[in-house]
Amino acid sequence: MSRTSLLGDAIEHFAKNGIGDASLRSIATSIGTSHRMLIYHFGSREGLLAEVVRTVEQQQRDLLAALSDLPVEEQAEEFWRRVTEAALVYGPLFFELSAHAMQDLPHTESLKADLINVWLPPLIELCVRAGLPPEEAPAYARLGLAASRGLLFDLLLTGDRAGVDEASALLNRLFTLPVR
Repeated sequence: MSRTSLLGDAIEHFAKNGIGDASLRSIATSIGTSHRMLIYHFGSREGLLAEVVRTVEQQQRDLLAALSDLPVEEQAEEFWRRVTEAALVYGPLFFELSAHAMQDLPHTESLKADLINVWLPPLIELCVRAGLPPEEAPAYARLGLAASRGLLFDLLLTGDRAGVDEASALLNRLFTLPVR
């Protein structure tokens, strides 16, 4: 099996089962490979976890870039729709690994910056396209990222898709109000 194929299978496995304390051997068995193959491609269980999160996050950034030809309001709405669908599958994995990063667990050392910093440039660009002053765009981008993740967390805990979608629409309107 190729590294890409193994990674895809691991992403699906963790999305369905969470991370928990599963050993590399049990993960390998679940995805139809050997633990040695996972070690060869990812170095360790922790290396595999880090790649899973990086890949899912990159898929989300690629989606944002793919929608960049749309008007800002449509881009934001479509991105939110697709991200919420993905969050229903991968959100628990993301938040579990985020919690690991907050606890400074060794396997998350390289993830810490990736969970926030790689999102800021494309979000800053989106804020500027929405008409926000460039000097204020970084703060708006950070606020938008934090608020959106909070809404995804809300969705996963409550299942209130309508309420979360309404709050996301309000957030988008706040970002497109005339700047004073």
